[in-house]
Amino acid sequence: MEYFIQQLINGLTLGAIYGLIAIGYSMVYGIIGMINFAHGEIFMIGAFISLIVVLLLNSFGLSWLPAVLIIVLVMAMVFTSLYGLAIERIAYRPLRKSFRLAPLISAIGMSIFLQNYMQLLQGARVKPLQPMITGGFTLIDDGDYTVVLSFLQIIIIITTTIIVILFSFIIYKTQLGREQRACAQDRVMAELVGINVDTTISVTFIIGAALASVAGFLYLLYYGVVDFFIGFLVGIKAFTAAVLGGIGSLPGALLGGLLIGLIEVFWSAYFSIEYKDVAAFSILVLVLIFRPTGLLGRPEIEKV
Repeated sequence: MEYFIQQLINGLTLGAIYGLIAIGYSMVYGIIGMINFAHGEIFMIGAFISLIVVLLLNSFGLSWLPAVLIIVLVMAMVFTSLYGLAIERIAYRPLRKSFRLAPLISAIGMSIFLQNYMQLLQGARVKPLQPMITGGFTLIDDGDYTVVLSFLQIIIIITTTIIVILFSFIIYKTQLGREQRACAQDRVMAELVGINVDTTISVTFIIGAALASVAGFLYLLYYGVVDFFIGFLVGIKAFTAAVLGGIGSLPGALLGGLLIGLIEVFWSAYFSIEYKDVAAFSILVLVLIFRPTGLLGRPEIEKV
C-alpha cells in the first residue's frame, strides 16, 4: 500500500507537468482548429532558458532561492512567449486561409527547425542542474517502506493548481476570455462584431507558450537534466493527454495530463519500464474507440 501511495504522488506530479503543456495544445486547437506541433519545442526552449538564467544568477552571486525561482520563471515566460508569437506569425498566420494540411506541415517543419536550432546553439549533450529544492515530508514510515512527499512535488502541484485556476478565471471572466471563446465558436462572426481576431490568436499562442515555459522550468527542477530532444517525446505525450481529455477542452487537457502521468508511473512501477509509453498510447486508443471526442470533449458541430 505504501508503494502504491508513493507512485500515486509521483504520477500526479508528472501528470501536472503534462497537463500544463496539454492546455497549450487545447487552446490553439480550440480557437483555430489546428495542432501546434512545435509546442513541445517551446517547452524544451523554456527548460533551456530556465537553466541559462539559473546559471547566470548563480554567477552573479544571487542565491536566495525564492528570488531565484521567481526571476527564472518570469524570464522563461517572457522569452518563450516571444517564441510562441514568432511561431504564430511565421508558421500559422500566412497559411491560416490555406488548405488545412499546410499549417500542419509548417508546424512540423518549425518543430524540426527549433530542435536543430537549439542543438546548434547549446550542443547535443545533456545539460545537468544541481538540485535546487531538497527535503520533504515523510508521510508513512513502517520500517519496510517510506512514503515521502518532497517539497518540489508540493511546489509543482500547487503551481499547476494556481495556474489552472488563474487561467480559468481569465477564460471565463475577462474580456480576453470572451474574445477567445467567440473566436473559437466562429472567427468570421467574431471579426464582424469588432473583435481583432489576429490579436486574439497571437495572445493565445503567447499564453500557451508561457504555460509551456512554466512546465519546462518545473521539469528541469524535477529531473535536473535537459537536452534538445526532450520537447519531442514530452510534447507527444502532452498532445496525447490533450486528445485523451478531449482536444479543445481545458479541463480535459489537465485531466488527460494527470491520467497519462499516472499510467506512465504505475506501469513503470509494476510492469516493464520499457513499455510505459506503449501503455499510455494503448489507453488512448481504447478511450478513442469508445469515446472519439475524449473524456471531456464535445462532439464538433458543423457550421452550415
